[in-house]
Amino acid sequence: MTAMQEAQERPRGARLPRSARREQLLGAAQEVFVAQGYHAAAMDDIAERAGVSKPVLYQHFPGKLELYLALLDKHCDALVDGTRAALEATNDNKQRVAATMEAYFHYVSSESGAFRLVFESDLTNDPAVRERVDRATDLSATLVSKVIAEDTDLPEAEAKLLAVGVCGLAQITARYWLTQDGEIPRDEAVRLVASLAWRGLKGFPMHPAQEGSAEQAD
Repeated sequence: MTAMQEAQERPRGARLPRSARREQLLGAAQEVFVAQGYHAAAMDDIAERAGVSKPVLYQHFPGKLELYLALLDKHCDALVDGTRAALEATNDNKQRVAATMEAYFHYVSSESGAFRLVFESDLTNDPAVRERVDRATDLSATLVSKVIAEDTDLPEAEAKLLAVGVCGLAQITARYWLTQDGEIPRDEAVRLVASLAWRGLKGFPMHPAQEGSAEQAD
C-alpha cells in the first residue's frame, strides 16, 4: 500500500505515534522523490501525498534535504544489509557470488524504485549525498573483500579492488537489466552475471584449506 492510499484510508484527524508518523512521511517522500527527483519535488507535494499539513511535516524534518538524507540513509543501509546477508547465507564461494548478484538484482527490481535515490540521484554533487552513497558502496565492497582475502592468498588491497569490481558488476548489470523490460528473466540474468564473476574469481590461488571446496564448486 502506498503512502497516498494509507492517508486516504486513515480517518481524518487520526493521530499516529511519532515513529509511525515518521515512517509514513518517509514513505510519502520516497514516492515523490522517486517520481520527480529531488529538485522538482516540493515539501507541499510530500505533505499532500502523506495527507498531513506542512507544519506536521516540518515537525519531523526541518527541510527537504534532511528528509532526503533520512531516506538515503535507510536505503543505503538496505543495500549493505542485503550484501551482508548474501555473504552469510552460505560458506560455498560460488553460491556467495550468486547470492551477492541476487541481492543487487533484488534491490534494483523493488517496486518502490528506491534504488534510484542511491544510484541515480539528481543530487549526487551534494557532499552529504555523495558521502552516504560512497560509504554504502565501500561498505558493501569491504564485506566482499573480506571473504576474498580470507579465502585466497591475495593482499588486502588487491582483494578490495576485486570486490569493488564484483559490486560494480552487480550494480551496473542489474540496472541495465531493469531497462530491458523483462527480456531476460531475473533468475537467468543473475545466473549469467554470477557465472561471469565466478569464472574470474575462481582463478585466483586459494588457501589450501579452501581448495577442496573450490574444486567441488566448479
